[in-house]
Amino acid sequence: MAELELKSQRFRAEREADWRRLEALLEKVERRSARRATTQELLEIPVLYRQALSSLSVARSISLDQSLIAYLESLCTRSYFFVYGARSGLWERIAKFFAEDWPNSVRRLWRETLIATAITAAGAILAYVLVMSDGDWFYAFVPRDLASGRDPTAATASLRATLYDAPKDGQSGLSMLATFLFTHNAQIAILAFAFGFALCLPTVGLMIVNGCMLGAFLALFFSHGLGFEATGWLLIHGVTELFAVTLAGAAGLAIGWAVAFPGDRPRIDALAATGKRAATVMMGVVVMLFVAGLLEGFGRQLITADLARYAVAGASAVVWGCYFYLPRRRAP
Repeated sequence: MAELELKSQRFRAEREADWRRLEALLEKVERRSARRATTQELLEIPVLYRQALSSLSVARSISLDQSLIAYLESLCTRSYFFVYGARSGLWERIAKFFAEDWPNSVRRLWRETLIATAITAAGAILAYVLVMSDGDWFYAFVPRDLASGRDPTAATASLRATLYDAPKDGQSGLSMLATFLFTHNAQIAILAFAFGFALCLPTVGLMIVNGCMLGAFLALFFSHGLGFEATGWLLIHGVTELFAVTLAGAAGLAIGWAVAFPGDRPRIDALAATGKRAATVMMGVVVMLFVAGLLEGFGRQLITADLARYAVAGASAVVWGCYFYLPRRRAP
């Protein structure tokens, strides 16, 4: 026992100076960032890290005291993250997300995006045709409590007033509808992504439901000769909002497809790769929903001219289209 203790003390005395030097360098770069360290100090850290790893291996093999082993494990872990980990700052990571990660992930889901768009459009067309043929179908897609008189039996003048007149009590009926639609679309986006793991089927169903509500809403106003006006009112925030929901549905479809048809890769590997890309898209969807909320809250109230509403909608479509799909020069 005494011989083992002597060996432990000699082992520590021979190497402790290097450990302390490595610890001091790590504290310097962790507190002040790596830019404050000299070139010589930065080159010294990997060398001391490898020596610390060797010391840890020896300490474990000859069963030295546990406190020393714990100290070396902690020191090696800190060194590993400095030597091999990403050292970009918070703002650099945010900038990289918006400049590269998000648009690249969206572009790689272009097939799923087209499918999600087609599914939503099919639901909208189905509901539009049914409501135009029989107004009672409207209540199958829009809850009666939400309609509150804004249904196929409403007068054209009252429906027109909801599109342009400022609310007298601070909350017009159409404002309530807009708030509901935004909340509904946000829920659909989250669920469409989350349910992608169930082989795409719930995601497809949610996209159809969302399209049906949109189609019923448009059919109501078109049946009263207010289609152009209502579409402009909807698109001022709907371009961003509906695009966000479509991307969420595309992310859910991609995950479901990876689960059902992993290809040559193991299913868990296919799911991990697709899930990472889909999660990046969903992080961006949250940003899009936030922007849509601002447009819904301010733009819809402040912009009442039809052509101005369509101009904002067109500009939104161009901005998002260029941001996601415009070719980019690859970084060298």
